[in-house]
Amino acid sequence: MPKINIHQAKTHLSRYVKEAAQGKEIIIAKAGKPVARIVPLVAAKAARKLGLLDKKARIPDDFNEPLPDEVLAEFLGGK
Repeated sequence: MPKINIHQAKTHLSRYVKEAAQGKEIIIAKAGKPVARIVPLVAAKAARKLGLLDKKARIPDDFNEPLPDEVLAEFLGGK
């Protein structure tokens, strides 16, 4: 990860932005101390489409009902 001074960053900003877009990370320093970082921008995730399974899946009417004792026993290791 290269460290450049502010004067270099101002003079060659377009080159460093291009390098960052290609995945490189650049540190900008002032008097030899890091003060900023140029990093590639991560693309935002696409918005989720709601209702994707509309009319393709059915939730049973008893979905929220308590499970039968036999099924609960299996979850608890046969107790």
